[in-house]
Formats: sequence, C-alpha cells, structure tokens
Amino acid sequence: MPTVVTWIGGVLAVLALASVPFRDPLFRGLAGAAEGSPLEPAVMLTAKYGLLVLVALVGVVGLRALVQDRPALWTLVTAGVGVVTAYALSEGIKLLIEEDRPCSVHDLATVLACPGQGDWSWPSNHATLAGAAATAVVLTVPRLLVVAGTVALLVASARVAAGVHYAHDVLAGLALGSLVVVLAVLLGRGVRGRLARSTTTDPH
Repeated sequence: MPTVVTWIGGVLAVLALASVPFRDPLFRGLAGAAEGSPLEPAVMLTAKYGLLVLVALVGVVGLRALVQDRPALWTLVTAGVGVVTAYALSEGIKLLIEEDRPCSVHDLATVLACPGQGDWSWPSNHATLAGAAATAVVLTVPRLLVVAGTVALLVASARVAAGVHYAHDVLAGLALGSLVVVLAVLLGRGVRGRLARSTTTDPH
C-alpha cells in the first residue's frame, strides 16, 4: 500500500506542476461557478469543516487498532508524526514562497471570505492535512482507500471552489501530505523491525 500511495502522491505532484500555467482560468471557473450556486452551502461546509470528517475517521481507525491490532496502531502513530511534519513543512514553505491568495488577486466574489495579508496560498494547509490524514488512514486500514481518498479530494476541491486557493495549491498540498506520511511510516517500520531483531538476538 505505501507504493500505491507514493504513486498517487507523485501523480498529484505532477498535476500540481502542470496546472500552474492554467491556475487563473481554473480558479475563475471553479470559484465563479460555486459562488451563488445551489452548491454554495455544500462547498462552504466542506471547505470549512471537511477536515473534521478525516479527523473522526482517524479516531475510529485508532480506536480499532488499539483494541484489535497493535501493529496497525504503530503504523497510525508513526503516520501521526508524518501528519505533524507535513503541516510544519507546509507552513514553512508558505512563509518562504509568499504566494498571494487568489481571492486577493482576482476581482471575484467568493464563497469564503478572503484571508488577510500574510496568510499565504501555496501550498494549501487544509489540503496538506487532508492528504496526510487520508494517507494515515489508508496505510493503517487499506480498504478505506476510496473513502478517505474521496473525502480528501472533496476538501481540497472545496478550498478552490470556495475561492481561497488555486488548484495547484491544493494538489501540491495533497502530494506533500501523502508523501511525507508514507516516508514517516516506512521509517517507523524500519525502526520497529530493528527493535524486533535486537530483542530476538539479545541473549538476556
């Protein structure tokens, strides 16, 4: 499953790069279509609170792992380290790049109010957390790939439709979150394997 998620993250990164030249028409098309449409309430709720669905899913998976599957719990814990790391990287990159929010550049009514100056656009923190949380869930319970992946994509898409991000912001965030969590889990498995081997070879 880490290999599958790594491929997905790589594809998202390529799509993020490919969408940069089209960022303005993509933004105007998605954000312009959402504002004032019947979908506006759904877009607003998903953009603001969609992450809570993934948080709840992580909680359910964690409780199941605690009760039934300790190796899965280790995976989820190391994935959690990856989630925190991905968010920190996202925030650091934002401060380094300082890309303006699209809603502050384009004269276009948007579903969500535009964040103030200094709250930069690339990459999207929401999408980073969504990609990271979804990956944590999938690496712990692989059969939840479709559910967790769909929620993450909806959250990321809603951030664009709500007017506060470009498409490449959310695609890059999803890629960053997923790839960092995969790396954290793989490193965690390596540490766990070394600990297990040292335990079995220790004569005491």
